[in-house]
Amino acid sequence: MVIKLVILGIDPGVATVGFGIISVTNGIAKLSRYGVISTSAGTRLALRLKQINNDVTELIEIFKPEAIAIEELFFNTNQKTALSVAHGRAAIILAGEERGIPMYEYTPLQIKKAVTGHGHATKTQVMEMVKRLLAMQQVPKPDDAADALAIAICHSRFSNSLMNIEGRNICSTI
Repeated sequence: MVIKLVILGIDPGVATVGFGIISVTNGIAKLSRYGVISTSAGTRLALRLKQINNDVTELIEIFKPEAIAIEELFFNTNQKTALSVAHGRAAIILAGEERGIPMYEYTPLQIKKAVTGHGHATKTQVMEMVKRLLAMQQVPKPDDAADALAIAICHSRFSNSLMNIEGRNICSTI
């Protein structure tokens, strides 16, 4: 029996939203597409959010993912940045919800552990493992796109885990 899953991984933001699409067949992940959605700093926030929503909707319509994986909002010391990322997440969540795509969120620790085996891996280690796991020639750039691919890989690992198969979902759904 062939089990295939298309996952859209998203690294949320407002200025730059990383996206990565992978298809997973019987546990083997293959790269479909990756990149960023960029919005201009001088543009009103509402228009930036509309662009993000429209672009994510277009990705959904083209690639038809069965799941969207997004990084959980991480509050560090900069509350202004966290608020901006929260706005971007809302536009992304709305795009998925309007199309009925299940959405899962993962912490940075979960993502690093799923991709490298170590929850405190460096960004360089994560990017190198993304390259290896997806059989890429080079480390994906920019960083936001690499992060989105790592998030998609994380979801593929959690969705294939024995705990998830047995119905004890260990990731947060939005």
